[in-house]
Amino acid sequence: MSFLDNLKKAAGNIVEKASQESKDFVFETIPTNLAELMARPEADQKDPFGVAALTVIALNIYPANPEECFKMMEFLNGPNGFSNMDKSFMKDRFSQNGDSTPRSYFHGTTPANSYEPTEPYTITVKTTPHSHDVGEGYITLYLQSSGADSIRPITFRTQPSTGKWFLHADSWHGLLAGIRKPANENPWA
Repeated sequence: MSFLDNLKKAAGNIVEKASQESKDFVFETIPTNLAELMARPEADQKDPFGVAALTVIALNIYPANPEECFKMMEFLNGPNGFSNMDKSFMKDRFSQNGDSTPRSYFHGTTPANSYEPTEPYTITVKTTPHSHDVGEGYITLYLQSSGADSIRPITFRTQPSTGKWFLHADSWHGLLAGIRKPANENPWA
């Protein structure tokens, strides 16, 4: 490899690292209804990373209170709304996969501890070098489930008139894909 090739490679690595960002969101308690969710600073929806964290919170509410979860998702979807089809999809995923999947995005969860998060509840949201490939006004962010091998994408769209970020269409669906069975449900654990 020539000197110039090495220089180009090094520059490419610097650009790639600079284009990756990671933010942690810490929750002392989990909001249990829309009013509590809207009291969070992330609810201003000016940062798509915060909206991603609130999406994980909303999905975690479903097992205890589906109606409040739907209200939260309606808020996070903004102009897209939250359709009966979305509600049906969510119901199907929870009946198939149980309630471990949304908990698996919190720090401290593992299949071995049946996805019980540590407190305070922390969620990490990341970008990749391809986060902006979806086009102007959009961003794809990523969350790591402790029960899956690869990161999971979720896409957001900005509303130029308000500067707020909202879930884009049904991009949140992938956050409910199956994960490794928790130890308390796994006969082979």
